[in-house]
Amino acid sequence: MNRLRALAAPLLRTPLHPQWLLGGRKAPLGIKAVVGRVLDVGAGDRWIAAHLGSRSEYIALDYPATGRDLYRAKPDVFADAANLPFADGTFDAVICLEVLEHVRNPQGVLDEIGRVLRADGVVWLSMPFLYPIHDAPHDYQRFTVHGLKRSVEASGLSLCEVEKTQHALCTAGLLVNLGIVGAIQNSASWKRLVLIPLAMVAIVCINLGSWLASKLWPDWEALTAGYVLRATKR
Repeated sequence: MNRLRALAAPLLRTPLHPQWLLGGRKAPLGIKAVVGRVLDVGAGDRWIAAHLGSRSEYIALDYPATGRDLYRAKPDVFADAANLPFADGTFDAVICLEVLEHVRNPQGVLDEIGRVLRADGVVWLSMPFLYPIHDAPHDYQRFTVHGLKRSVEASGLSLCEVEKTQHALCTAGLLVNLGIVGAIQNSASWKRLVLIPLAMVAIVCINLGSWLASKLWPDWEALTAGYVLRATKR
């Protein structure tokens, strides 16, 4: 999957890309207004820093086995998110995007986020719901919206808002595209010569058809590619 992902990267903004329906990376609403210290757990390439306002102090944190070895991240701090090296109530906001599925102890990470967040501080979290295994072997779980709510509240946080990341029909189209690409990767090289042109036609049709259908057809709350949520410390 990683090899095909790299080859397809230039097509990301076109319907030829199998993940076109996901769109680009989007910063959660409200983070630009944060004032004070902001901790980015699982910061990767620090992309979220560009979306913060001038009155924030950004601190990036990542885990050595993934952030350094897989993504060559350059955070301010390398540490385990389930054992944050900060005092209680240190941060005004915490951002943790597409990270919880990759940690062995997601409840421990949420507990630590709650601990280092000051009273009335804000946390933004995101997690995929329907998406293939990635960054193996560091991919451990997916939560429903109810599982996210349970775990967030168990950490002393109050859930304020949950947003689906994808219309149900776009999610279905995305999964079909990823299934097509994943199957090609596991095929013999001679089969790929035949399958890749067919796949490109199919992916364009699925992308455009799913996108158009999502504009015309009602959504279904039970089906989505992932969730973004905002919570505050009680």
